[in-house]
Amino acid sequence: MNFQGLDQALLIAYGVALVLLSMSSLWKRRAGGSDQKQDATDALAGSEQGKATNKASDYLLGGRRLSLPAFVATLVSTWYGGILGIGEYGYQYGISQWLLFGIPFYVFTALFAVFLAGKIQGAPALSLPEAMQSTYGTTASRLSAVLIAILVSPAPYILMIGLLAQHVIGFDGSILWTSLAVAGFSFVYVSMTGFRAVVRTDMLQMILMYVGFGVILVMAWRMWGSPVEVWQAVPEGHRDLTGGLSIQMILVWFFIALWTFVDPSFHQRSAAAATPQVARRGMFIAIGFWALFDLLTAFTGLYAFTILGPGLEEPILAFPMLADQVLGTGWLGLFYLACLATIMSTLDSLLFLSGQTLGRDFLAPILDRTSGSTHDIAWTRLGMALSALLGVALLMWFPSVVNLWYVIGSVCVPGLLIPVLGLYIPFFSMKRPWVLASLLGGTGGSLSWLLLGILADQTEGVSFLGLEPFYPGLAVAIALFLLGRKST
Repeated sequence: MNFQGLDQALLIAYGVALVLLSMSSLWKRRAGGSDQKQDATDALAGSEQGKATNKASDYLLGGRRLSLPAFVATLVSTWYGGILGIGEYGYQYGISQWLLFGIPFYVFTALFAVFLAGKIQGAPALSLPEAMQSTYGTTASRLSAVLIAILVSPAPYILMIGLLAQHVIGFDGSILWTSLAVAGFSFVYVSMTGFRAVVRTDMLQMILMYVGFGVILVMAWRMWGSPVEVWQAVPEGHRDLTGGLSIQMILVWFFIALWTFVDPSFHQRSAAAATPQVARRGMFIAIGFWALFDLLTAFTGLYAFTILGPGLEEPILAFPMLADQVLGTGWLGLFYLACLATIMSTLDSLLFLSGQTLGRDFLAPILDRTSGSTHDIAWTRLGMALSALLGVALLMWFPSVVNLWYVIGSVCVPGLLIPVLGLYIPFFSMKRPWVLASLLGGTGGSLSWLLLGILADQTEGVSFLGLEPFYPGLAVAIALFLLGRKST
């Protein structure tokens, strides 16, 4: 690396900006500024329980007044956190990253916008497990909270930030220490003001994402040649939309994109939107921004392969290593800011969501029965701390971003999918006992198949008998749905 004083100053300024942005709403409240409306609402609530509910809504959903620009910024930046994983895949397999990590999510986000976003915005629940509680009961809510906490584990993003930090400072020690430091920093500034901190920092981070990747493409173009020349220079496999993958593997990633329907970040932002129109329209705008960013990252991956050559020892660092080659002082720091911003926006959001799910939705109802109060904010902060530690532990077991996505999605999505759809779409409604069976059966089917693949020690990955673990879990979930579907 050729990091100079200006590059280091940019990174330090970014860290300071995150803390200041996260604290700004707290300062305004203390000064009697923009949050006076919420204070008035608390006063009119009349009871202590009403005030607590409003404070929880403010901390967890920003008072449910999210504007269209803020909605788009927080959704775009949050959903695109796996930038080093995208770089790893794009460097190795080329343009097929668009088929696996782009197109399926555009499709399911559009369907989410049409069928779910408006209904979620109008529902009273502050979280997905809370909605499960009101529809399916306590046991299903708690089990779904466990699965959702795993689904939104910040582990892949803690890993990416840890690797990037090691690369920047030249640290050769265990990834454990840099990962713990990064998770701790995120916890500090997000826990202070909750969802408001996530949204305010996301708006800055979205700008940095696009500027940084625009800069590296321009510089790589000047150094090596136009995107057309790069397209012609890379191997044929890098230009193949399928990347040489089997139909089964491609379909698995399409099914994993069903993750969109059960992802709490989509539910949280829909619930936080000021109106149903903001939620629906914002998602379609976000799809356009994602498509543009996918274009930027796809060609950055092709430039990385062309300039760095094949056989990188750590392909997950393809984007940073390309930056080291083509960017000078100042621009290098700006690109690292873009990578950090892309990852941190998702880390912040998922750490907050997993903390809310683990602390408020799962632990609080079990451990706080005697007081009669859930203390939502305190429990969410405790859950965030636990989630950070569990995320670090998980990444030590699966030290690959793409593998973490694949394993988490394959195990958790099949069990959650149909019960979550049933909350808002009558066709998918199930009788209560069958909902619990679907949660357990769908998840258990995928997990069992995954473990069988690992125990078989197959060189092809975690598949068993040539079948990816997502399929058995989904088959079990569909069978249980057909048996337990509520007649309409």
